[in-house]
Amino acid sequence: MQQFLAIAAQASSNSSTAAPPAPPLRSRPPRREQPSVVVKEATMADEHQELTKAFSGLGGLGVEENALVSALGRWRKQPEKRSQFRQGFPGFFTPSAAGGSNVTIERCSDEYVKHLKTEFSRFKNLMVLWAMHPWERDARWAHRALHKKHHPAAVIVELACTRTADELLGARRAYHALYHRSLEEDVAYRLKDKETSLLVGLVAAYRYEGPRVSEDLAKEEATALAAAGGAKPQSELVVRVLATRSKPQLRATFRMYEKISGKPLEEEFGGEAPCMREAVRCLDSPAKYFADLIVEAFKDGADKQAKAALTRVVVSRSDADMEEIKEAYLKQHGAKLVDAVAKNTHGHYRDALLAMIGK
Repeated sequence: MQQFLAIAAQASSNSSTAAPPAPPLRSRPPRREQPSVVVKEATMADEHQELTKAFSGLGGLGVEENALVSALGRWRKQPEKRSQFRQGFPGFFTPSAAGGSNVTIERCSDEYVKHLKTEFSRFKNLMVLWAMHPWERDARWAHRALHKKHHPAAVIVELACTRTADELLGARRAYHALYHRSLEEDVAYRLKDKETSLLVGLVAAYRYEGPRVSEDLAKEEATALAAAGGAKPQSELVVRVLATRSKPQLRATFRMYEKISGKPLEEEFGGEAPCMREAVRCLDSPAKYFADLIVEAFKDGADKQAKAALTRVVVSRSDADMEEIKEAYLKQHGAKLVDAVAKNTHGHYRDALLAMIGK
């Protein structure tokens, strides 16, 4: 898709060059006719450029719906303008014979059609998710992560580790009602790897949410983890600590572990334990974790799942810890979250995101 966006940017740039003005009529002075022709040509070029940007997004998320609707009105009963637009949009539309005949049409790329469907659906998906009960929303996200290809198991970790005890219990109840199975059994059945026991423990947890923290316990468990070199994903020690302790207790353990070993616990878990690493990040500082997800969504070359995380984060955290996420984003990346969203998204999708994030 990146090559299509690069071609779109070039097409947008080329479309801004006005064609030479038509020769003036003899009955009118040349000086009076020439400016109007130039304005007409420039307007046409601007219209093509505006529509190209609206369709392609030029690297951002969403589409400029207002520009598209405006083109519908301006180009009504003018099919030649749409034809010129297709001809000036290389990479997205290519000449193709119609049914083996000598007639040539500008054919839309199949990959671009998929791209457009995704971009047009962002606003719709956001609004549908926003309207859902949070428990149902989380249950549907979990089911998609477990049953659709190329969906990372980290989504399960995120849901299990960033929700309150009652929110996670509610999501499990909704999952049971929607799919007639428990979330725990689907995690155990679908994710058959060395981190399965940890994931089952995380989704089945009902953590204490009070403020009480035992420094002695934090030191004891941090020392045990350090002695085991961070332990392994299937380790009973890791599962017991990460899946049962309260979040304040775990943060005390993480701080103690770093003091003992000289490095954060998450650094112990590389590519062999991605879910364990994500669990530590979510449990330790959810706001920082969510800020990082948003940054990944805006990167060049971000895949479909990375981009989808933007909607998931904003919709699910808008009424929870959005202010903390905004502070974390500013601290980590030196920019305001609202400015980053406004720069990298388009149309109604952008407006909805900004409304949910707030100033």
